[in-house]
Amino acid sequence: MTTESTHNIEVLKSVTLALSRSDQLDVMANHLVQLLATNMEIKACAIYALNPDTGELERLASFGLSMAFVGKGPILAEKSIAECMSGTPVIVSDTSGDERIQYPEEVKKEGIAAIVSIPITVSGSVLGTLRLYHDRGWEVADNDLGFLVLLAEFIGLAMNYTTVKEALCEISDLLHRRIPAHVFQDKCS
Repeated sequence: MTTESTHNIEVLKSVTLALSRSDQLDVMANHLVQLLATNMEIKACAIYALNPDTGELERLASFGLSMAFVGKGPILAEKSIAECMSGTPVIVSDTSGDERIQYPEEVKKEGIAAIVSIPITVSGSVLGTLRLYHDRGWEVADNDLGFLVLLAEFIGLAMNYTTVKEALCEISDLLHRRIPAHVFQDKCS
């Protein structure tokens, strides 16, 4: 087994623990972006959720990005590495002059030289993107890209799980208000 494979397995173990030990999406996402940026030795990492009503990618969590960059303005799914929204991973090996970048000046000021954008999907639907930012040019090997796609699928499952769990807890709370408490056991606390 190569050192790279061992490294990917260790990252996968860390990510799996972060996903499985938190039932709060924001906490899980914050742990995950920090783990990925640190373990992959890249500048930054972020998870964005697609708002289907506005077409914006809303930042769920980020690590390594400045507040100025985070607050640069809305990220429009159709203008910011749009191919990713069709379910295709996108590698921007060199951000200088790349037309797929919505905020090129801000990317330059932030010192981002490369971006990898991986769609976060569940059952064929794109829920958002996992974005990895590097401060130098980045050629991503096929096996590394496959690994990142797998991680994004795990994130999609976690997002789906926490959304369903939160909805079930809200329904349970509503039922508890209308039906005496002794009828139900509270499984959402």
